[in-house]
Amino acid sequence: MTESHEHQRVVAFLLQLVGLYVRLFRLGELLSAPFAMRVTPESPAREPDLVFVAREHLARLTNEFLIGPADLIVEVVSDDSVYCDRVDKLGEYELAGVREYWIVDPRPDKPRAGFWVLDKTRCYQSGAVGKDGIYHSTILPGFWLRVEWLIAEALPDPLVALAQVVGPEKIMETIRPQGG
Repeated sequence: MTESHEHQRVVAFLLQLVGLYVRLFRLGELLSAPFAMRVTPESPAREPDLVFVAREHLARLTNEFLIGPADLIVEVVSDDSVYCDRVDKLGEYELAGVREYWIVDPRPDKPRAGFWVLDKTRCYQSGAVGKDGIYHSTILPGFWLRVEWLIAEALPDPLVALAQVVGPEKIMETIRPQGG
């Protein structure tokens, strides 16, 4: 299946933004499709657009696939994946224990983003987007993003977005060599 230019742009933006954040704070590993996740060794494989595995779960990664649930999954909707992303995968990821699930729909006629977070009963609840249009991740400590970034015609530069999320001073403090 060939993905649209818009799909690829949103995936690339999130891969860079979230990937830089994960690397900056050494939170784990962010992988992109095609990399398979199997909830159990026998279960069918899924290849989410983005898969985040927290540092404490890196042992779940093999060279071929992730065994067990990711901590965060991002799916970017395509014309042929709407039902699968919003219904099939939503239920499957909830049952599997994926702690946070983002669905981004950048299609020109339906731009929107939704966020789901597992509650204490292991059921998904809608992740709240503030009145300011900002979503705060429950899995990536301190990470937030503006929903408009995901559905805008012109996506922001990932480095500029990262500087807004983290702050330039914090970025410099974090990457400054020790003892320097």
